[in-house]
Amino acid sequence: MSNKKILWICLAILIAGIAITTLIFSTEPEAQTEGASIETAMLVDVITIKGGSFEPTIAATGTVQPVEDITLSPLVSGQILHRDPAFTPGGFVKKNQPLLQIDPSDYKNTLELRKSELLQSKTTLDTEMGRQQIAEQDLKLITNDSLFKDNPLSAEERQLVLRQPQLNAVKATIVGAKASVDQAQLNLERTTIRAPFDAHILSQNVTTGSQVGPGDDLGRLVGTDYYWVTATVPVSKLQWLRFPENDKDRGSAVLIKNSTAWPDGQYREGFLDKQIGALDGQTRLARVLVKVADPLAKNNDMEGKPILMIGTFVEVEIQANKLDDIVRLNRDYIRSNETVWVMKDEKLEIREVDILLTDNEYAYIREGLQEGEHVVITDLSTVSNGIGLRTRAEGSEKEPTQ
Repeated sequence: MSNKKILWICLAILIAGIAITTLIFSTEPEAQTEGASIETAMLVDVITIKGGSFEPTIAATGTVQPVEDITLSPLVSGQILHRDPAFTPGGFVKKNQPLLQIDPSDYKNTLELRKSELLQSKTTLDTEMGRQQIAEQDLKLITNDSLFKDNPLSAEERQLVLRQPQLNAVKATIVGAKASVDQAQLNLERTTIRAPFDAHILSQNVTTGSQVGPGDDLGRLVGTDYYWVTATVPVSKLQWLRFPENDKDRGSAVLIKNSTAWPDGQYREGFLDKQIGALDGQTRLARVLVKVADPLAKNNDMEGKPILMIGTFVEVEIQANKLDDIVRLNRDYIRSNETVWVMKDEKLEIREVDILLTDNEYAYIREGLQEGEHVVITDLSTVSNGIGLRTRAEGSEKEPTQ
């Protein structure tokens, strides 16, 4: 095939391609511009406010400590002859249970000696009473003498004649002898060292054969009836707590938890007992005492309950006084400067509220919100009064976290 013929074929193909392309572009439909409305209102979630009466829970932390805590010490000296097996670290003892027995021999002998001295004093009294009777008879004979009628005895002279000073001295000796007997009896009783209350033994420092004296540290005992939890709360929240007015009354209910040591759902119950009249030196918070009965769960009705250990760091939840006619709102929905975002007439309203009290979860609002109003719970990037808001067409309103 000649070059000229090939050239004409290529040219024909090029012209055909241009024609087809032109046809395609000329028959393509044109895009139609339609009106579109841009939604400028921001999409948000809201909750409906409900008012009522609520009991806030004030959370705090504290440390467990015993109500009764003593260092056992003897009041007399001597050698330990016997130690009760219960008197050992970790042991439990009942009130008046003998723990240690000091050798009583010397004290028994002293008691017998003091009793003999008392008996001797009583015998001396009997003798002196006989002498006084003789002195009275002699005085009667003397007073009948005419010489003494003209010169009667004075009151002091009469007492001397009747041996009244001697009688008083003997009576004083008897009183002293009785006191000596009582003291000797008391010292003998003190050789038996007893538990002053139902107690848990924390330490034991002596055993059989030990020589002890007044003031020695025999061991440490703590009462098992009650423990205290010393907790700290803000001073501003004390007004919402109730403390007992007498020993029979109970303060606000308290739950004690230990998230690090106890299983989930385990807790102990207590009540506010005292308010310590001094702030914590470091935190400047008020200190309160929470009283917990049977802290070691020794009674049958406490079976399965966790025990409190002295020195443990625990969390407490104190039931505050009831608040009436209050709006409760999750603290996450309180904005800066104690404001709340309210959706009113499909617009945002930044509203200041009067918060009466807050706990770890809720804010309790006295003024600024009304029942039935809608609070915006969605975080917005642009916040200003009057901006448009809209909710979802379906399920736009969430259940209030009341």
